[in-house]
Amino acid sequence: MGSFYSKLPSSKFPSFKFACPSCFLCCKVSEGDGGESHSGEVSSKNVHHVTSMQIWETMLAQASTDGKIVVANFVASWSLPCKEIMPSYCHLADTYSSSLLFLTVDADQLAELSTSWSVNATPTFYFLKEGNQVEKLVGADKVELKKKTAFAADLVTKSRK
Repeated sequence: MGSFYSKLPSSKFPSFKFACPSCFLCCKVSEGDGGESHSGEVSSKNVHHVTSMQIWETMLAQASTDGKIVVANFVASWSLPCKEIMPSYCHLADTYSSSLLFLTVDADQLAELSTSWSVNATPTFYFLKEGNQVEKLVGADKVELKKKTAFAADLVTKSRK
């Protein structure tokens, strides 16, 4: 693969390839004709990449309006743990999209936002209800991420009853 691309071991995640550091998400990459083409399509349409404070604020407002909890994943494009957990994060986004809104924030690109949330390591996951933290996970612990995500989805389900 080209110098701007990385790939997880195919034995662990055969269908996931990662895009260039500028977009970072688990994007689809086409290989053919001796070259590669980055389509920019996210493997999960339920993961939204936050690239500005305006998008962040809009997404938080939309989640509040829809009665959803935000799962904000603060990442760094150079971080192997961030890349390793992204397929799991995409899968959770597909599973819980009816009750949770999944965001990915490049901590280096939006340093001011990351600092305001005291992000000192990547990945860091914040679970936010109406803009307030209800859970937090630091690190690429797939089991804990799954537990905390299920807990957050359960909170939404109970609040809708």
